[in-house]
Amino acid sequence: MRGTLAVLSVAISAVTAGLFSPSASANEQVINLYSARHYPTDEALYSDFTNATGIKINRVDSDDAGIIARLKAEGSASPADVILLVDAARLWKGEVDGMFLPVKSKTLETAIPSQLRSKPTDDGTAWFGLSTRARVVVYDKLKIKREDVDTYEELGDPKNKGKLCIRSGSHPYNLSLFGAMTEHLGPATTESWLKGMVNNMARAPKGGDTDQIKAVASGECGIAVTNTYYLARLMRSTNPADKAVAERVGVVFPNQQSWGTHVNVAGGAVARYSKNQANAMKFLEYLVSPEAQNHFANGNNEWPVVKGMKIDNPALQAMTGGSFKSELVPIRIVGMNQIKVQQMLDRVGFK
Repeated sequence: MRGTLAVLSVAISAVTAGLFSPSASANEQVINLYSARHYPTDEALYSDFTNATGIKINRVDSDDAGIIARLKAEGSASPADVILLVDAARLWKGEVDGMFLPVKSKTLETAIPSQLRSKPTDDGTAWFGLSTRARVVVYDKLKIKREDVDTYEELGDPKNKGKLCIRSGSHPYNLSLFGAMTEHLGPATTESWLKGMVNNMARAPKGGDTDQIKAVASGECGIAVTNTYYLARLMRSTNPADKAVAERVGVVFPNQQSWGTHVNVAGGAVARYSKNQANAMKFLEYLVSPEAQNHFANGNNEWPVVKGMKIDNPALQAMTGGSFKSELVPIRIVGMNQIKVQQMLDRVGFK
């Protein structure tokens, strides 16, 4: 078995070396980026950075779990300089597994609220949230009263029996929401709430967030849970069918009268074995610049992490009127709760 793993590690390292072999000279300024951000609009973000700094970006795209697995397999031979992931639980996992290099940056520490980055140590901070997405409730405006779904707790209330559509409970977006609820309600009450959600489902969990929104619009269910950027895409689409879906559903930012709406992060870190650390830091610091933060908001319909940023995204403005109250649970604690939450999901039969 050990021999098989060794061969696999060598093979991955060889492929990686081929992908990132220098195309110009040894003095070429580069960063090697492993990214779970699969958004076409990010291409402009990368090209703007290269144009501003002269630093070329070599990129490998995968999902969060695939990137963590790849980093483990490559070990100290990894060429990665910067890691971009799109969920708090995955960022926490990468930190715990020693995949990131703690760094110190006044620029990042000043720009990013403390609850949206890892806990600093003497060596520095392991990862930083760079944009946020709120996890909200959408509902059928013709059948559901807004006041019946304006808190997360009501998703498990018997009054909403047979009305709920949601993607898999084990998806990272839901694990993070449920991890935050564990902090707000405590484990026992959270488990009862999850059981209530199972009892309220209109159908078994399936599909992604866009599928849940469309299921509400079609009448298959009355309420659903989604990240805001999925709804914003439909609202901004030029496709008449998408616009019809967006117009049929209402949106609620839950718990505005209590602790606030749950937000998750897309975040970044310097890779543990980065060979281009200075350039990696330049890239992360660029991502909190006004230009990059505006790109997150207008390109992929995410919320900026930098306080005071004005956004021009019409869909995000329409959802909230410009602002909303978000919870203050440190996102790192949300990530830490994922194992506990998964055990609850197994016990209550939330697939």
